[in-house]
Amino acid sequence: MEIIIDDAVKEMILSEKKDFRVCTACSGPALVPITVKAPKNSDVKIPIGDNILYISAVQASYIKRVSIDMRYDSDKIFACSALNYFR
Repeated sequence: MEIIIDDAVKEMILSEKKDFRVCTACSGPALVPITVKAPKNSDVKIPIGDNILYISAVQASYIKRVSIDMRYDSDKIFACSALNYFR
């Protein structure tokens, strides 16, 4: 299983200097900081510079690519019960 990470996603992770995770949200796969959705032991781990991109085991079985359009907007985080960290 190879998952392609778009350059824009790599650049975002490198510039923000934090770990991100692709998880399941209300509208499908979501790319969020791990402060929003913590990684799990079952996640696929992809090093990006000094950081890690975690991909949930569920999403890893469906997606072939991580693109910048998966990034979840902060205004949508409040609307999705799967991402209820900020509630």
